Amino acid sequence: MTKRKRFSARFKAKVTLEALKERQTLNELSSKFGVHTNQISQWKKQAITDLESLFSASREKKEKEHQYLESELYRQIGQLKVEIDWLKKKQSIYT
Repeated sequence: MTKRKRFSARFKAKVTLEALKERQTLNELSSKFGVHTNQISQWKKQAITDLESLFSASREKKEKEHQYLESELYRQIGQLKVEIDWLKKKQSIYT
């Protein structure tokens, strides 16, 4: 049984960038980097489809940070309400 090759993200990016430049054919790139032409084609296709998300990532990151902050604040509000209710209950026992 043959073991699958695992490529680093840096290597994939390098090969994909060369494929996007289209200075060499896929067969030439395959020989040069030792990667099957189908794999290079898949990486190239993925790069093209994911390119838009690369530029919208900062907006999505800000949105996720905002959602996290909001959920954290709601959690703290809930915790404070529970503590206040507990203190009111304790106070009514002693008075």
